[in-house]
Amino acid sequence: MAKVAKRTAAARDGIDVKKVYPLDDAVKMVKERATAKFDETIEIAINLGVDPRHADQMVRGVVELPNGSGRTLRVAVFAKGDKADEARAAGADIVGDEELAAEVQSGKINFDRCIATPDMMPLVGRLGKVLGPRGMMPNPKVGTVTPDIAAAVKSAKGGAVEFRVEKAGIIHAGIGKASFTEEQIAGNVRALLGAVQRSKPTGAKGTFLKRIALSSSMGPGVKIDVSSINES
Repeated sequence: MAKVAKRTAAARDGIDVKKVYPLDDAVKMVKERATAKFDETIEIAINLGVDPRHADQMVRGVVELPNGSGRTLRVAVFAKGDKADEARAAGADIVGDEELAAEVQSGKINFDRCIATPDMMPLVGRLGKVLGPRGMMPNPKVGTVTPDIAAAVKSAKGGAVEFRVEKAGIIHAGIGKASFTEEQIAGNVRALLGAVQRSKPTGAKGTFLKRIALSSSMGPGVKIDVSSINES
């Protein structure tokens, strides 16, 4: 059996892996165990009662975290003319059309979020094989294909987080940093879970929110009592 490092053992100490904890207690435990030399990301894993292989059970959306994500995103915008000017004024890091598409097609992707105006989608649509697997393909359902380009850029820069259920029925997302207060982390968790619940698909049957776990980048996971979310 592999030897458990002292730091890992210390982080696990006091956590009952079979127990679920109220949200506020779970946040406190995760934050206390985020002792790395960098500002660890606080991550959430949400196990849903859906089968994403069926179109009517896909869960996808975007939420603006009330306390921000703690990340500084590089935002690329496909636009031209006045809309390109709006994107730059709103703080977009990269703005372009054909030239930007050529860069992306070649594999040069120096951004974290991609936004496009509707008229640019015939061009952006050709990049599906490159942007799709990275979860960066603009989509009107999450507000990344929009004529209101300034609002979309400001939202992305301000801490909006996209979420999408994976093949195993799990959503993974970063919802803050270890340097955030417990109240800020808990507030972001509630905001994300609220958005996920509002995105419940028509094809979902039975229990929708099955299991939730919170962790830091280098720390152990702590299971959250789902009922404590509903009560709050």
